[in-house]
Amino acid sequence: MLVLRKGVYNHIYFFQIGYCNVILDMLTLRSRCVTYVNKMKVANSLKTLKNRHKACKLVRRKGRVYVINKRVPKFKARQG
Repeated sequence: MLVLRKGVYNHIYFFQIGYCNVILDMLTLRSRCVTYVNKMKVANSLKTLKNRHKACKLVRRKGRVYVINKRVPKFKARQG
């Protein structure tokens, strides 16, 4: 099902295809696919995943070990 929404300007439309939010500009006839989903990577060992960025930290919550990163949220990971 395709749901169209008008933006602040009359020539911009938003709709969703799967996980992708599409922004369509009717003046320039350009479209952009924007994904807002930040999925957590699951790995057996977090040793290499904690070295992906300087701000990555190892945290233990509710019996699970996580790698969190406040600056770049795409580096989230969970051991399991």
